[in-house]
Amino acid sequence: MSEAFHIISDGSCDLPVELVKEKNITVVPFYVSFDDAHYLKENVDIGIREFYRQMVEKKGVYPKSSMPSAQDYVEVFQPYAKEGIPVICICITTKFSGSMQSAVSARDIVLESWPDAKIQVIDSTVDTVLQGQFVLEAAAMRDRGMGYEETAARLEEIKGTGRIFFTVGNMEYLQHGGRIGKVAAVAGSVLGIRPIITLKQGEIFPSGIGRGRKHTTEKALGLLLDYLAEGGKKAEDYSIVVGFGYDEEEGAAFRDHALEVLRGKGYGVKEIPLFQIGATIGVHTGPYPLGFGVIERGIHG
Repeated sequence: MSEAFHIISDGSCDLPVELVKEKNITVVPFYVSFDDAHYLKENVDIGIREFYRQMVEKKGVYPKSSMPSAQDYVEVFQPYAKEGIPVICICITTKFSGSMQSAVSARDIVLESWPDAKIQVIDSTVDTVLQGQFVLEAAAMRDRGMGYEETAARLEEIKGTGRIFFTVGNMEYLQHGGRIGKVAAVAGSVLGIRPIITLKQGEIFPSGIGRGRKHTTEKALGLLLDYLAEGGKKAEDYSIVVGFGYDEEEGAAFRDHALEVLRGKGYGVKEIPLFQIGATIGVHTGPYPLGFGVIERGIHG
């Protein structure tokens, strides 16, 4: 019989609260602040919709996010250590945050009291809704009867296949956060140019520019199609998700269009989940990020 274990993730996974409960996953929230003084736990003290509403209404105010502390993780790890339940903890890419280091420090603290505790901390090398899909793959493997060690090993195998292809409403927040240069931001605002960005192996890379929302979203879809073609596997062997920011209606229309295009090209994609991108990444992208996450499934078929 496989060894039962529990799955924990930091709040960058951006999974809906109801789904987290349904799948028996524990989330350690990030913090967000609009004034550099008061930090609120995401999805505990402030909801995602409210975060974006404030972002849209408070022009010129740039919120900040803060990672979970080691103590936040200790409080979550301890009950499972006491009960002898192994834990797999999945964290945002270390290139973007020190959340994983907090988790590793917490593990070391917990092991001092419970030296036999099993706590494996994994750098997902991704973030936001794609991290959520990665976490859901862990849950799917657990629920299909895969053991603790086997699941952790498979997660390490598939994480390198993760890609995010996305665009943003404007360059303002990327520029403010130092993600792009000031000159590029000014040029973008004058010319109406928007970037298309790829995340892979934990880092972001420019993947082109476009003028207007439709142009940039179509380019993001093109990057997804190219990636699926290069992979040499069936589309069904991948988990695909659409992430949106403030505008759910736009996200749903984009998802439906992508499904139509994929099916028209012969890909047997049954559905694409639509998840809201949370504050951890939203503080850098602004209110209107939109794009795809794709990663190989833990179990095929």
